[in-house]
Amino acid sequence: MRPLPEYPWESLKPFREQAAQHPDGVVDLSIGTPADPTPAIIQDALAANTDAHGYPPTEGSVQLREAIVQWFARRRKTAGLGIDAVLPTVGSKELVAWLPTLLGLSGDDLVIHPVTAYPTYGVGADLADVDSLASDEPWNLDGSTKERIKLIWVNSPANPTGAVMDTEQLRKVVQFARTIGAVVASDECYAELGWDDWEEHVPGLLEPAVSENNLENLLAVYSMSKQSNMAGYRASFIAGDNQLIAELTNLRKHAGMMVPAPIQHALTVALGDDQHVQEQKDRYRRRRNQLKEALTTAGFSITHSQAGLYLWVSAEDHDCWSLVEKFAAAGIVVGPGSFYGPVGENNIRISLTASDEAVAQAVKRIPQVL
Repeated sequence: MRPLPEYPWESLKPFREQAAQHPDGVVDLSIGTPADPTPAIIQDALAANTDAHGYPPTEGSVQLREAIVQWFARRRKTAGLGIDAVLPTVGSKELVAWLPTLLGLSGDDLVIHPVTAYPTYGVGADLADVDSLASDEPWNLDGSTKERIKLIWVNSPANPTGAVMDTEQLRKVVQFARTIGAVVASDECYAELGWDDWEEHVPGLLEPAVSENNLENLLAVYSMSKQSNMAGYRASFIAGDNQLIAELTNLRKHAGMMVPAPIQHALTVALGDDQHVQEQKDRYRRRRNQLKEALTTAGFSITHSQAGLYLWVSAEDHDCWSLVEKFAAAGIVVGPGSFYGPVGENNIRISLTASDEAVAQAVKRIPQVL
């Protein structure tokens, strides 16, 4: 394992302290942890299943795996998955961080991730002691580099930018990966939160229009943290190539990487209820509209941000850290874009995951920032 950098969010500590001095209190729009209650239907399912005296199945209960399969058919345009093609995980970040290791990457193997990206893709390569490379067009890399690629991460809707890859863009990645025998892993954790042109559906890696009815070497990762306010449950899953799923399951059995039984029950119930997801999306829509209007009126620019829980924001003649400082002076904590790669050095990420009252405070203060 290679030495890991300091956890990036630690560098925000002085700005959090500065923001906390605001007379009306701090508004945290940085990390994006859900602020709304976990729906009662999920809490009740958890409470009713606390007698968990035996070890839970690593592969997930039959009921949970059937619920995941049905959810993919109903919500992700991917029918026909078998229960052997899905696997629950202890949150999606755990899976992202350990996937290169679990896939057996080593030596000169190479992990590709988006240019502007969630840092854990690179951390996963470091944990496996292999190289990672930021590229949105890996087919344009030189031949010797392409030969080393064993895992390609795509992230749509993207964190932090909120950009969405359409069906053709996803299919192009799949087709390229098949020419070199690489695995494609798609982080789709915000797929239920499409806005504007993507309101009805965000394309996914496993749907037939992308996969061409062939799931070999394809894996889709999903989390319930955002759509269902289950971040504290660590309730996620992966689906796709059933041979890869079998190999991952075996490794996870050896490592004891099991989703607790009460969480499996709660996840099963959450996957079967679409109403709470729509209600939460409507909350985020209201907050998004309020923040967008306040930011653009105050002179900020918003790019991408077509889906997910973040606005990708910039202001002329300001880098990300000067904006972080200015927002902190107004009692607002935001995320610096440099956390996600050099391309983000002039952007900040603003989260929608705050209470209505906090968002109202932010809207009131944003005109003061610049």
